Amino acid sequence: MAIGGGVIGDLAGFAAASFARGLRFIQVPTTLLAMVDSSVGGKTGINLAEAKNMVGAFWQPSAVVIDTAALATLPDREYRSGLAEIVKYGVILDAELFGYLEAHASAILARQGACLRHIIARSCELKASVVEQDERETTGLRAILNYGHTFAHAIEAATEYGRWLHGEAVAIGMTMAARLAVELKLLAPADAQRQQQLLERLQLPIAQTTIAPEKLWGLMQHDKKVEQGRLRFILPTRIGHVERRGDVSFTEAISAMTPR
Repeated sequence: MAIGGGVIGDLAGFAAASFARGLRFIQVPTTLLAMVDSSVGGKTGINLAEAKNMVGAFWQPSAVVIDTAALATLPDREYRSGLAEIVKYGVILDAELFGYLEAHASAILARQGACLRHIIARSCELKASVVEQDERETTGLRAILNYGHTFAHAIEAATEYGRWLHGEAVAIGMTMAARLAVELKLLAPADAQRQQQLLERLQLPIAQTTIAPEKLWGLMQHDKKVEQGRLRFILPTRIGHVERRGDVSFTEAISAMTPR
């Protein structure tokens, strides 16, 4: 039984997948990030210095038990970090959820119970639906859950996983991805602005200024989403829908990662 945040869940899941060629295990996530993301979907793993989650296994938990009362003692920064993944679900799959986050941002920051239960349950439903259709990332559908993560994982690796919480890096990565989508004329600037404004209202970072874009690009080449030497980006076309793109040039990516 994995009781804790994402690191505990990933480590316990990896051990369960490996020991005796597989043991049943139960996820009991106690952080918002783990509740809406890592506890659901069966991905388990550990980080290498070069990249995140490079050693691991797909191993589904027998159950996921979520008690939102555990969030009462979660530090503010950790709580806000989890909100980034919920914003992600709204951008990639559910415009209605995105609108709910916009309308209830203050109540969500205040950890109002009904709001929390709604956004956590909906996030789990959305992720489970994708995982059901593409458990092991064989069709490409599950890749949409990586929106913002190609940038985020490079940011985390560049700072040796010590400066930014995962959700904070994802918030910055989503901002970069939306900027890239605008530059490629896939996304209306107004939609990118909506995303940025929501992240700011939820007190999440939208930029980093200490890592050179060229360094991030180099780290991104180690990402699991590199296929045949080309990076695959998940980019929004509107709130509630994204698509995979493998034709992003070095210049376009550097421009999107350059602080504004």
